[in-house]
This record gives sequence, structure tokens and C-alpha cells, in this order.
Amino acid sequence: MSELTRRELIVAGAAAAVPLAAGARAPEVLIRATRVPLAIGSTNGAQFRNGGLRTALEEAYARMVAGEDVLAAAVAGVSLNELDPLEESVGYGGLPNAEGVVQLDASVMHGTRRRAGGVAALEGVRTPAAVALAVAEATDHHLLVGEGAQRFARQMGFAVEPDLNTENSRRKWREWKAKIDPAHWLDPSRRDAAADAAREAMIAEGRIDPMHACGTVNLCVLGPAGELAGVTTTSGLSWKIPGRVGDSPILGAGLYVDGEVGAAGSTGRGEANLYSLACFFVVEELRRGAHPKDAGMAALERVRRNTTEKRLLDPQGNPNFGLQFYVLDRQGRAAGVSLYADYRGSIAKWASCGEGGLEVRECEALLPSLAPA
Repeated sequence: MSELTRRELIVAGAAAAVPLAAGARAPEVLIRATRVPLAIGSTNGAQFRNGGLRTALEEAYARMVAGEDVLAAAVAGVSLNELDPLEESVGYGGLPNAEGVVQLDASVMHGTRRRAGGVAALEGVRTPAAVALAVAEATDHHLLVGEGAQRFARQMGFAVEPDLNTENSRRKWREWKAKIDPAHWLDPSRRDAAADAAREAMIAEGRIDPMHACGTVNLCVLGPAGELAGVTTTSGLSWKIPGRVGDSPILGAGLYVDGEVGAAGSTGRGEANLYSLACFFVVEELRRGAHPKDAGMAALERVRRNTTEKRLLDPQGNPNFGLQFYVLDRQGRAAGVSLYADYRGSIAKWASCGEGGLEVRECEALLPSLAPA
């Protein structure tokens, strides 16, 4: 049995002292200690190792166990994804915008210390989450963007490169460009429609993972003493309009952490998340006493109700996009929830790493499936 907390031992002792009626069964009051370290998040945090032995979740967990600050551990974890050239959804080699430029977003929150930082539309720096952490620790601000974020990163000693494309990301951008612009579209509405159609075609052809076309890694952690923190990092929607910023660097949307309550992060369609400030909503549901699964499902239902534009609906009137939440409360309860159980042929999953090692599970889902476009 896992080690019990002092409070749990006291409760157990008190229960043992209560006399039982003849034939009555003693209540089962010995419960597992709740504040064991735990890292949860998106499944790409359980896939990429950048040539090393650990994934992001394993790295964050190991660092917490060794006594490192929870937010520093989480940022070190996601940096493995950001630096991995095979990972297309974040950092170095993340799929670029419509002009072929990799622009990165990230946010971090330390719930216990009540510190937060973010960067958006950052170019040339492979590890935007680390820059977001520097914003939280070295400035009085929460969000830096564009050239200002890059200038800050350079001042803080981060290497700034002229191009974060890999041969893979550049090749896929050229393929996408060829699909949308064979005749040099002049009508913006036709060009945008062609861009969306090309993205969907590349997903259907298996060229882009449907679960990561919006390109994000989320990782939330609970430390040995109950400290909470989280990080969300992304290269954003593949082939996005230059300068587009989604939910990932926005506190309350792509990430929210309250040290007394819990943490929530998200991947999927950022605009839907922004409209609902869904991660803030999830944490507030936790504050009201909801289980992480129920808090996440309430946020998904809110997004479903808020999605009314015809272009964003499938033939059944449900959202035609994917969205996932990863939720962790201060008691150590965790859940991964998804708008769809089966999103265009890809089963929605979430991952965790605790004392039992790395685990990947299927998400609880609001809706059963969304067929390929």
C-alpha cells in the first residue's frame, strides 16, 4: 500500500476506535495519499524523446521527484518536444504559417507562486515555453509578442535563428502551397477556402495528424507538496494567417492554473477555446467541487452550445473541429476529455506519468465521432 498522509492515518485510527454492531463490516477508510507527483497532458508529450530516454511527461515527473520546481520541471519536459525535429506541432520543425515562417506561441503558469508568462508569434527561438518562463520570472508582464518577444529572448540569452523550418516542415509547406495556389488566387474568400481544403486533403492523405493539425503540447503537473503548474506550447494552426495567435499563450484559454484548486490545458481549435475561455471555466468548475472529468465535459458542452456558425458545423449541427482538455486537481485526480471520441479516424487519448510510470488512456468524449471531411 502506498504511504498514507498523517491526516489519513488519524482518520483511519479514529474509525478503528468506533465499535461495530454485530456482523457489521468495517468501513474502508484507508486511502492512498493524494499528493504524489503526477504529470498529465496531450499524448505527444508521451511520444517524442528528441533522441533521449524520456518523453516530456517522464522528464517532468523525474525532475519533480528529484526536487526541482514544478514549473521548471514542466518547461524542461515540453522542451523535448520543442527541440525534436520530428515533432511537427511545436518548436523546431513545427509546421509554418501561410508564408512558410514558423511562428510559435506558449504560456506557463505557476499556480502556487501565482506567476505566469506567455509569448506569441515568436520567430527564431526553438523553445518558446522557456521564453514564456523568462517573461514570468524576469518581467512584470504576462505576455510579449512578435518582434518584442524575440528581442526579449535575445536579451535573455536565447539563440535566435533565421529559420526554424526543417526539411520536413518546409517540404510539407511547399506541398500545401502547390495545392492552394496553382492559379494564383486573387479572391481572398476563394483563397481561404482553398487553403482549408488543402489542409483537409493533407489530413485525409495521412500527411498531417488530424489530432495535431492545430499543433499543441500541454503538460500540467502536481508536485510532491501539492504545488500545481502548467505549460502549453505550440506552432499553431498549420498554414495559419501570419500573425494569427490562438488560445495557447492566452491565460484562461489554452492554460489556467490555480494553486489552491487545479490546472487545465487544451489542444485543438484555439478559436473555440478563446471564445469560451474554457480552461478558466474548467478550473472554476473544479472550485465548485466538480471532478476533473465532469469539469472538462462541462466546458466541452459550453463550446458545443457556443458554436453556431454554419461553416463550423457538421451535417448533424455539431462542431466540425476537435478540442481536448487535460484536467488535474489538487487532490491528484486527473482526466482527459475530448469533443469527439473518434476524430476523423483518430481516437482521442491523453497521457499521464506518476509512480506507476507512463500511461496513455482514451479520453472521455462528449460526442462519438466526426467523420473525415
